[in-house]
Amino acid sequence: MQPYFLPYIGYFQLLNAVDRFVFYDDVNYINRGWVNRNRMLINSIAKHFTIPLLKASQNKLINEVEIGFQSKEYLKLQKTIEIAYKKAPYFDQVIKIVKPVLNKDYNNIAEIAIESVKVCASYLGLKTEFYVSSSDFSNSNDLNRTERILYICKQLNTKTYINAIGGIELYKKEDFKQQDIELKFIKTLPIKYKQFNNEFVPWLSILDVLMFNSAEEVNEMLDEYELI
Repeated sequence: MQPYFLPYIGYFQLLNAVDRFVFYDDVNYINRGWVNRNRMLINSIAKHFTIPLLKASQNKLINEVEIGFQSKEYLKLQKTIEIAYKKAPYFDQVIKIVKPVLNKDYNNIAEIAIESVKVCASYLGLKTEFYVSSSDFSNSNDLNRTERILYICKQLNTKTYINAIGGIELYKKEDFKQQDIELKFIKTLPIKYKQFNNEFVPWLSILDVLMFNSAEEVNEMLDEYELI
């Protein structure tokens, strides 16, 4: 899966469903995708927050796109999060893990996205083993989309490969079955929780989920999916 910055809960359901997870950081960056942005709750409304980038292009790989550290948007992101969630019940615990992510140095957007996912996974106590495609499987990036995933699966002695639900349009179960690998897709079920006193706004960043729920409660939500 491409590394996303503070992605929605479905990303973490996928993490929790598997033993090993590969960050796909050496595939093309997608403009206006979810690699460097998501949504959080500001004054009861879903608003996008973004990691600003320098010369981002779909002709670049994710790990080639640099971050605009000096932009106003990046410098005020932490403050925006604090103002939006300072009255949330788990603000103190969550801001402690978010601040270090924003205040480290990174070479590219992939690195901060991966760090954000790993930090949240650790906070939730997930035991998933992580890999990064550019460093762990760099000799496979000349293969086509399906061939490369099959190659990585073979290297990890995979019996079952789970992809996000969007992959159902990209990958065929028959191709994987021919290599003795079962292909499944994860579908997130509706999830709802209390957000202040406003009407519930679904499918926001994991940041929102963590601010309003304990780690134990979020772990229960991680099982709210089905494999198809």
